[in-house]
Parts: sequence; structure tokens; C-alpha cells
Amino acid sequence: MVRGILAGAAGTAAMALWYHGERTLRRGGYNGAAALDDGAPVHGLWSDEGLDYDDSVVPGQIVASILHLPAVTNKQAGEITLALRWGYGSAYGIAHVWLRKRLPEPVATAVFGSALMAVTLTAFPLLGHTPPPWRWPADVMGSALASHAGYVLTAAAVDDRLR
Repeated sequence: MVRGILAGAAGTAAMALWYHGERTLRRGGYNGAAALDDGAPVHGLWSDEGLDYDDSVVPGQIVASILHLPAVTNKQAGEITLALRWGYGSAYGIAHVWLRKRLPEPVATAVFGSALMAVTLTAFPLLGHTPPPWRWPADVMGSALASHAGYVLTAAAVDDRLR
């Protein structure tokens, strides 16, 4: 279990570094996750708009809604998002450990990554009221796929290294 948490934390750090690097390289030249399905604006964690919905306050708003918290500010939703990212991201690494006990590589990592993307692409529209993934701008989908690939590959590599 500890190995999975360490692998997940490493994957989460890789995802955070990906977002920082992508934002630095793009220097604001992206559409970003600008609105929910009803047109309500989406605020980013580190800029006016997130590179994708994971890089926004939407995850924190989802948690606040599930927990029936009183209205939260964008700043508070951002803080909840970061706590969720590090908590969930670290714990999700346990799934790779579990899969690795049952499947060889690269199958375990492919299943691990597919499950993570399935959750991402369904949870945001269902719980966060984002547009469905086929309506996400290309740069939002590209950022989501690349940042999650960084998470998955790093978590898998750390898990395999710690075996």
C-alpha cells in the first residue's frame, strides 16, 4: 500500500509539473477550460482559465457539492481541488500496485491509465457540469490526455522501481 501511495504521489507531482511546464510554454496562448455546460465561467487554479478541467476549480466545486458545503469561493474551491488532487492522486497509485500483481506490464499500466481517463471523462460532465468530452476544445483534451499520461507513466515507473 505504501508503494502505491508513493507511486501515486510521484505521479501527482509529475502532473503538477506538466501543468506548470505547459502553462509556461504556452504563455497564455490557449483556449482553456473556460466554461461549464451552462456557460458559467470556469476559473483556473493558477490563471483565469485552467488548461483543462483538472487544472481548474471544478474538482473542488464537485467535492463541495457532494459534501453539501455552503457556497465556496473560487479560492476555496481551488484549495479543495489541490487537496483532492494530492489525496486522490496519491491513493490512486494503489490501483497500479493491485493491477501489477495480476497483470504484466504494459497491460497493467494500460488498464490503469484507461480507468483513470474513464473516470476523468465521465466525472466532470456528470458531477461538475462540464461539457461532454467530445465538446471540449482540442487544447483542453490534449492537456487532459498529456497530463494524465504523465501521471500514469510516472506512477507506473515508480511502482515498478519500488517492487
